[in-house]
Amino acid sequence: MPSAPAPASSVPLFSPARHRAQRDRMARLPKDADFLAPIIAETLLDRLTMVTRSFPRTLLIGAHDGALIAHLRGTGTALSILEAGPALAASVDALVGEADTIDLPFASFDLILWPGGLDGVNDVPGALVRLRALLAPDGLLLGAFVGDGSLPRLRRAVMAEGVRPVARMHPQIDLAAMGNLLQRTGFALPVVDVEALTVRYGDVFALARDLRAAGLASRLSPAPPPLIREETARIALAFAAGADPDGRIAEQFRLVHFSGWAPHPDQPQPARRGSGSASLTEALKPKR
Repeated sequence: MPSAPAPASSVPLFSPARHRAQRDRMARLPKDADFLAPIIAETLLDRLTMVTRSFPRTLLIGAHDGALIAHLRGTGTALSILEAGPALAASVDALVGEADTIDLPFASFDLILWPGGLDGVNDVPGALVRLRALLAPDGLLLGAFVGDGSLPRLRRAVMAEGVRPVARMHPQIDLAAMGNLLQRTGFALPVVDVEALTVRYGDVFALARDLRAAGLASRLSPAPPPLIREETARIALAFAAGADPDGRIAEQFRLVHFSGWAPHPDQPQPARRGSGSASLTEALKPKR
């Protein structure tokens, strides 16, 4: 594999050990505990149906969605799975590893699906460089993650008065940054868009259960100090402030969807700069 860009700091932002533990905990939860997984999978599969070509070899990053795995295997594609959690990986015969350290032969896949998690790797550009190298020419990378602007109520609540001011929430990637990352790492025809999803909760503890079930709990390194009882109470009160009349609290998830292709000569190419025949000056003149 080509060497990936080194992270800006030698101290990782996220703990791989905590990531593995979180993923393996998902393997012990009921199949319907992760409400985000089927939503993301449905959107990715819908987008895949709009692509008028076949994908004989597929890599799926993440073994948390059994229904998605079954669907992909049913299409006849040769499916490989990469999973960070050893126990979760063993349950579906997946390779064990992180996306930013994956080491497989070049051009091994025609399609790579990543239904959540890109925003939680330590070396995002490095992960994209590696995945780009794994795609055969005209291969497709298609994925989604919880992006910038998500969980605004929770982010405000953890900064409530009386709560120690330490980092507890993951940084988030926005649309513009993701589009730039795809271009910088060699993907052609990049597309990035966002889908807003509002979920209503009875309290902050129900949200916390959903985040753990979806593998979205904090894995910052070093881990922040545990909340004491008084801090937990203040966060719960701050989260509930401004609840709807029925007492439930609306929280937002912003799902960033992205796609990019491994370059191929037959793909559409952008027009050469200066090749246009129409004058912008003329087009902007007021009509009489």
